[in-house]
Amino acid sequence: MDDLILFSLVGFAAQLVDGALGMAYGVVSSTVLLAFGVPPATASASVHAAEVFTTAASAGSHVVHRNVNWKLFGLLAVGGVIGGVVGAYILSSIDGNVIKPFIVLYLAGMGLLILWKAWRGVRPREISSKWPLPLGVVGGFMDAVGGGGWGPTVTSTLVGSGASARTAIGTVNTAEFFVTVAISATFVWALVTGHWSEAEGVLDHVWAVTGLIIGGVLAAPLAGWITKIVPVRALTWIVGVLVVLLAGYQAAKLFKLI
Repeated sequence: MDDLILFSLVGFAAQLVDGALGMAYGVVSSTVLLAFGVPPATASASVHAAEVFTTAASAGSHVVHRNVNWKLFGLLAVGGVIGGVVGAYILSSIDGNVIKPFIVLYLAGMGLLILWKAWRGVRPREISSKWPLPLGVVGGFMDAVGGGGWGPTVTSTLVGSGASARTAIGTVNTAEFFVTVAISATFVWALVTGHWSEAEGVLDHVWAVTGLIIGGVLAAPLAGWITKIVPVRALTWIVGVLVVLLAGYQAAKLFKLI
């Protein structure tokens, strides 16, 4: 029961940030699970099981507040599903920590680019239809392997490219529901078929997953409203700072500074 309360609070805070900024739920939740000694693949599977519910609630909030670019949504969702399935399959086979240095480097670069654009002033523009699909593939793959990389990868790239922060966040969060369902289904398939032979204590973390769901679902309806009322430039600054902090935290872990 203590785990239920603790992870409900974690889920609420993480989803409030994720829904408003388009990133952080998976990263925050996975980090907490890993701190409790949960193996990477099990942590990713647990977080995505919770995200099936939280992303559904968050997507509904953004749709209601008209934060979604539907053309961009379709391309990102298709690409994300493809990348997520591949990433989940690979993670259930090998150690996902191998690609972490590349993710950290990418996040740091995108975070600095976003801060530079926030300082100069953001001028929203249309995103070319040529690259959201491959961006979704990369984002879905990193999300599955890292237990939370969809938002930092996709949202930061869109905002860094000049997209409206409000539209980017709403669209990415809405597409994330389909990516999460695909990743969760792949983990279930890997477990049932025996492909995920090193699955460790998945059922031992039921209370943690339940807490993440409860807290996330309670916070999700507030996300679309927060994104709608906060000024675009302020959102861009917040997104940039958050990405840089996440990259710095992951770098510190890689070099065993924390």
